[in-house]
Amino acid sequence: MYSYEPDTQIFSRRAMILGVGQLGLFGLLAARLQYLQVTQADQYGILAENNRVNIGLIAPLRGRILDRYGQEIATNRPNFQVVMIPEQTKDPIETLRVLEKLVPISPSRRKRLLRDIPRSRGFVPFTVAENLEWEQFAAINLNLPHLPGVEPQVGKLRYYPQDDIFSHMVGYVGRPDGRDLRRDDPLLKVPGFRIGKSGVEKQFDDKLRGSAGSRRVEVNNVGRVIRELARNPGIQGADLTMSMDSALQNEAISLLGEQSGSVVMMDVNSGEVLTIASAPTFNPNQFTVGLSQKEWDGLLDDQRKPLINKAIAGQYAPGSTVKMLIAIAGLEEKVITPEEKIVCEGQYELGGDTFHCWEHEGHGPMNMHDAITNSCDVYFYELARRLGIDPIERVAKKFGLGRPSIPGAFGEKKGLIPGRDWKRANLDAAWQTGETLIAGIGQGYMLVTPIQLAVMTARLANGGKAVTPQLLMNPQNASNTNDDLVSVDANGAENNDIQVDPAHLKLMHKAMTSVVNDPDGTAFGSRFNLSGVASAGKTGTVQVRRISKDERESGIIPNEELDWHLRDHALFIGFAPVKNPKYSVAVVVEHGGSGSKVAAPIAQKLLKMALERDRQPLKIKTASGAKFNKTKKNTAGTA
Repeated sequence: MYSYEPDTQIFSRRAMILGVGQLGLFGLLAARLQYLQVTQADQYGILAENNRVNIGLIAPLRGRILDRYGQEIATNRPNFQVVMIPEQTKDPIETLRVLEKLVPISPSRRKRLLRDIPRSRGFVPFTVAENLEWEQFAAINLNLPHLPGVEPQVGKLRYYPQDDIFSHMVGYVGRPDGRDLRRDDPLLKVPGFRIGKSGVEKQFDDKLRGSAGSRRVEVNNVGRVIRELARNPGIQGADLTMSMDSALQNEAISLLGEQSGSVVMMDVNSGEVLTIASAPTFNPNQFTVGLSQKEWDGLLDDQRKPLINKAIAGQYAPGSTVKMLIAIAGLEEKVITPEEKIVCEGQYELGGDTFHCWEHEGHGPMNMHDAITNSCDVYFYELARRLGIDPIERVAKKFGLGRPSIPGAFGEKKGLIPGRDWKRANLDAAWQTGETLIAGIGQGYMLVTPIQLAVMTARLANGGKAVTPQLLMNPQNASNTNDDLVSVDANGAENNDIQVDPAHLKLMHKAMTSVVNDPDGTAFGSRFNLSGVASAGKTGTVQVRRISKDERESGIIPNEELDWHLRDHALFIGFAPVKNPKYSVAVVVEHGGSGSKVAAPIAQKLLKMALERDRQPLKIKTASGAKFNKTKKNTAGTA
């Protein structure tokens, strides 16, 4: 009979091994589950929550920039834009074709969209067009049923309502570039966020940008947004109230017209800058939305350099506008008296070299008052020779020349007041007497900026107080939010005296008054009398080319017959009223020709306007929101 016993024994061993193995596997699985669900529960719970909820930054609303009367210089306006979510549209190319009939899409942007959309994850939105007009935005909304995957949105965009009037000083904003993005600031990586790129926008960017907000959204397993859970809009940036007056600034730009130059007007006591204009200018709104290559090339190729702020970065020989400083140096050093007369015969001889006066026939005997009134060069050649360069250098620096005027300013040039040490260090040569004579009429190595000329004039007008420019309102007159943004000591004028004899300054006041109001004065043609209130000033005409002996003998070529870049620079400095001065002004017109014919009329019109506005009720001072006239031709005269 056959026995089954051995097979039964083999089956029992296999069953036992399988059972033990299964128990071991279940044990490991249970241990793993216990580890994940109990021991590591907190950690994986956080990870799961992070996968479910995304937190993103929200760009804060940028602070506004206002003029001294509260008129907006820079603000934010709705940015009507349209985005497309590729996965929600059947045919992105067809959708773009339909959109092009409703909103402008440049060929380059269309090309970029067609390149990037197929490479992206389908739920990622693409900005198709922004900065749309309301009519365009409304058209998109009306046609939404026929535009699957298209979503209209409203954001905020920096906007400069006065276009190009303040562009150089206020600056503009732009997208963070490579250098910015390397900074450890996540806000800079938020799409659409913009930072200050130049001017006040850049200098006070940290205050203007505010604090970022945040947005918590629930997403699915592929990152698609399901719903918004919470939103913190952040803190809007602080508003800045600048010292400038929109109406005066607009008038300055208008008076410069198509010319290349700059105008600076400031309060001689507080230092508040009312006007700081540079021309030609540019529209910062174009920078916000992006310039075309053609527009950018046009700005770069313009020989009048519209991108340069000539008020603080233009450096020019001051010409005759510094003759009051030479006179003060002569009085302080006691090398001349106000009454002493020096005879001008049209030229001055020194060591075989001839130095010419602008009046070829000569002015005859000139005392200090008459020499300033008539701007006699020979008088100041002789005075400079007696002085030497050292006192000239010392007095020029006292009045703010040769150093930056605005602490921490953006792109300001410091000019140059030359001296023995400077020449030895930079040219490895000793100072020459002939160079002192040239410095005596504000030419040679000497370079100043228009804002330095305005500061110099303010210190002449205010009795020698070391006033310095302020671009923001005095804290006493501004909102508290600006207290920590004032760039200079508001009481600087009262606390710093430049130690010039008041009697000497009084002599300069009288001479500068004659320049404008005496029939012999070089700016007599631009005088005004506003109910008994007059102004004072000094003209300057600066050569930018060397006149040869042959040309001088045959007749100097008039400016009008020279190429633009060879013509003289036209300058004027002035203040008003003559009694109790309040405003100083400096005007430089590049290659404008005569200072008396071109620069002086601009300065006088602006001074008169400032005085007239002082007599108006405050509510009338505030400029209207109407479009400013940017194309008004200069009516100041010709060279």
